[in-house]
Amino acid sequence: MDFLQRMQQNTPYCSRYTDMPSQLQQKAKTLCWQYNQTGPHQQQEGAQLLQELLGSCHPLTFIEPSFRCDYGFNIHTHGLTVINYNCVILDTSPVNIGANAFIAPGVCLACAGHALDPQQRAEGIGTSAPITLEENVWIGANSVVCGGVTIGAGSVIGAGSVVTRDIPAGVVAVGNPCRVLRKLTEQDKRITLEALNREGE
Repeated sequence: MDFLQRMQQNTPYCSRYTDMPSQLQQKAKTLCWQYNQTGPHQQQEGAQLLQELLGSCHPLTFIEPSFRCDYGFNIHTHGLTVINYNCVILDTSPVNIGANAFIAPGVCLACAGHALDPQQRAEGIGTSAPITLEENVWIGANSVVCGGVTIGAGSVIGAGSVVTRDIPAGVVAVGNPCRVLRKLTEQDKRITLEALNREGE
């Protein structure tokens, strides 16, 4: 297995900086720069650039500039995906984003890490692990999701959270480190519907 194949596996790995495919990273930087220069009226051009940048890009993928990623080919959207301003995805491993994902401004999905030992870190030894967002996930503004994390279907991550461990499905989780606050309930749906009905009166 060559290193590029290793990067695309759903398993953690360690590497040296010299292992990383710098030409592909340069290509991603160029495509990100081009995407971030597109205007609000250039939706077709932006969509074409995302198709070229991402490994798999569902037609209902909407990303607000400014957007940055390491490689792009390891990012996969599987349905409606709404990514707000200033998102960073360090996709040294696969990042799978399930359908109906909402990612708020300033979110960082960071597969990449560094060695804990300072000498190894100075030598350019790094770590990487995949990130999975299951269907119907909402990540609040300025949150960080670390490598190796899966966020379960329908869960909500509160603004400013640092997610270092898996989050189960159907919960609200917040904090640094991010912890489950409570389960989502039918009452959450009723509160929203009642507010909409009041506005319509």
